[in-house]
Amino acid sequence: MSLYFWIIVISFIGPFLLSFDKRVAFYKKWRYIFPAILPIALAFIVWDDYFTENKIWGFTPEYLQGIYFRNLPLEEVLFFFVIPYNCLFIYDVLQAYFPTVKLVAITKIFAVYFALSGLVLTTWFLDNWYTSVACSVSAILTIGLYFIYKVKWFEWFAFAYLVALIPFLIVNGILTGMATENPVVWYSENHIMGLRIITIPFEDLYYNYALFLPIIALYEFFKRKFGKG
Repeated sequence: MSLYFWIIVISFIGPFLLSFDKRVAFYKKWRYIFPAILPIALAFIVWDDYFTENKIWGFTPEYLQGIYFRNLPLEEVLFFFVIPYNCLFIYDVLQAYFPTVKLVAITKIFAVYFALSGLVLTTWFLDNWYTSVACSVSAILTIGLYFIYKVKWFEWFAFAYLVALIPFLIVNGILTGMATENPVVWYSENHIMGLRIITIPFEDLYYNYALFLPIIALYEFFKRKFGKG
């Protein structure tokens, strides 16, 4: 298997096996999880394909299986299903094991940061497609869900996002060249601000945020509409 495929498989094994943990019983929520992931994954695949076609980012063939869907390798398509599944798993595990945690103050700071920084970076780097799109989407989602609709679950989303930063730094670090001669995923310097967390473009923080947040929103919607969760 390719390096990228191994990363996807290893990332998925733990959360999948632990989905059957009695306390979390994550497998019982699959009927909400997959409908929540699918539309957002498809939207991100379209975004990803467009950016790849326009060479805003791309993939190093030596780390891939060689199977493509339009411009995207199979591994990249799987990324948009596996990583959201893992993030939802973290989201549910935290609620199961830390039900009394209160992060109101931290959540407010978290939301203000992503709303303001997203707007500022979008304006400042308007010509950098990755920066402007990832940051603007993050800002708009935060303003809508936290400040306008005031969704109650946003505190858990913030908690899960911060915890997920640990595996995020490992996975994205490997993908962006932390442990390889060439990066699995490369980025055009013309479309990023240039600030990196070791090898990870700073924009990836906003990209993952923009991926995770609407999936949580749909997940919570389906739980309310079709069951008690």
